[in-house]
Amino acid sequence: MPDVIHIENDYLAVAVSSLGAEMQSLSSKDGRNWLWNGDAAWWTGRSPILFPIVGKAPNDTLAVSGRTYAMGQHGIARRLEFTLVETTASSCRHELISNEATKKAYPFDFRLTLEHRLEARSLCVTATVHNTGDTPLPFAIGFHPAFLWPLPGADGKPHSVVLDNSAEPPVIQLEGGLIGKTLDTSPFKAGRLELQHALFDNDALIFPEGAGTGLTFAAEGGPALHFTFDNLPNIALWQKPGAPFLCVEPWHGMAAHAGGTAELVERPFTVALAAGDSKRFAFTVEIID
Repeated sequence: MPDVIHIENDYLAVAVSSLGAEMQSLSSKDGRNWLWNGDAAWWTGRSPILFPIVGKAPNDTLAVSGRTYAMGQHGIARRLEFTLVETTASSCRHELISNEATKKAYPFDFRLTLEHRLEARSLCVTATVHNTGDTPLPFAIGFHPAFLWPLPGADGKPHSVVLDNSAEPPVIQLEGGLIGKTLDTSPFKAGRLELQHALFDNDALIFPEGAGTGLTFAAEGGPALHFTFDNLPNIALWQKPGAPFLCVEPWHGMAAHAGGTAELVERPFTVALAAGDSKRFAFTVEIID
């Protein structure tokens, strides 16, 4: 069974599993729970890390320099055991190191570090990718946290997502889980999206560019979650239609193009990390009453 680490401060408490280094709960000290509980009737995920791809590969096949590998949706990291390497009262750090098993799906040397850290009423989740090999490391990375919708104590209230930059970024639709060919008009109006379950009838809303580095998911006259994103240019919102959660997903990288190649380096927003280098990606969520 996976190990579960508990961290806390004066305001918040978080549980993190060694399986996928996935957050299992985020709660206030007053007993309110904010994170989706993984009910299998809807979706067993809670806050998986997406690596080394985000989204689907054509026919679940990834190509590297012409050689093919089986690769399921959102990659391999979320299904693997991480090692706990550091913990304090209010933080924990896990890592996943490439091995012979990972190389059967993703033929590269890497170290993926995932840190959860509490600071006052905020949680910061940081992923750092290290290229431990001697060739460039191509990858995508993303976060997939699911939060309760309605938010705690906000049953029956309208909910919205408001972008910090007040933009109206175009949205792209998925075609069989792959990125479609055309950008559609933004559902945001002056940076504001009134949430309705019907928005997700055709899968996620994906904003390749322009959504900015922060947003607020809020109930009218009720609680709110404010997010900031670091080095994560792609934003998605997703709900399994009718489910009581909303995923706020910041990514660096997206699914392969519909009708396109399976080559990893051809996927949109793929990172190419030089040998010996590392790169940091992070999101912070602050609970606002």
